[in-house]
Amino acid sequence: MRRHRLLPIALAAALAGGPLVMPANAFASAHGKEEKKAPPTYFQLDPINAVVLRRDGRRGVMTVDTGIEAKDPVLMARAQASTPRLRAAFAQVLMVYAAGLRGGIAPDMDYVGRELQKACDQVLGKPGAKVLMGSAMLS
Repeated sequence: MRRHRLLPIALAAALAGGPLVMPANAFASAHGKEEKKAPPTYFQLDPINAVVLRRDGRRGVMTVDTGIEAKDPVLMARAQASTPRLRAAFAQVLMVYAAGLRGGIAPDMDYVGRELQKACDQVLGKPGAKVLMGSAMLS
């Protein structure tokens, strides 16, 4: 028997049998019980990029992944509503820092983190939200 003919049959059987294997999840939400969920305290922003000059004079890219953590639900809602302004402020901070970065020198991520925190506090209007950096890459 040819194997390429078995693949569509196996795929169809797996897709058709999926809801039958775990019907408890499908019916669990139908009952009137709703669990209270804790409000979100963290959201991630898209990666922020800035152009840097490399040691050999060519252009490179500095990429930083950031997120915002706020325990206060009101501040969290304000931070989520201000996402475009936060991204713009973070991009500006990163571009200014990257423009002054000499080629071949490792970036000072502690300084970048402090500057991003200042920008976050300025955009949100008050302190209380923490800027968390997931990763930083220089290529």
